[in-house]
Amino acid sequence: MWLLLTALAALIASALWYVTAPKDKYKLGLLSLIYWGATLMWLVDHVKAYIQDRGEFFEMDVNATALGFCVILFGLVVWLIVLMVSDPKGIWGKVLKK
Repeated sequence: MWLLLTALAALIASALWYVTAPKDKYKLGLLSLIYWGATLMWLVDHVKAYIQDRGEFFEMDVNATALGFCVILFGLVVWLIVLMVSDPKGIWGKVLKK
């Protein structure tokens, strides 16, 4: 399930990046790359496990779903930290000058 959730997040982030692509003020391209990297990592893991163990390709249980949401949340946290450090609206500069 975590592969499907991460792939869905990657598609949504890519679509949002594409709509705002010329400016990319909020670094949606980075968010998209975070999720696509995680999706590719999960895909390789699933293919390897499927070839070795001949088990099911998608795990559909509560733990797999929770892991998928944790990965999405962690990607958002990393993106927000990068966004706050880059300060696209200059808010931190205004606060620190006071």
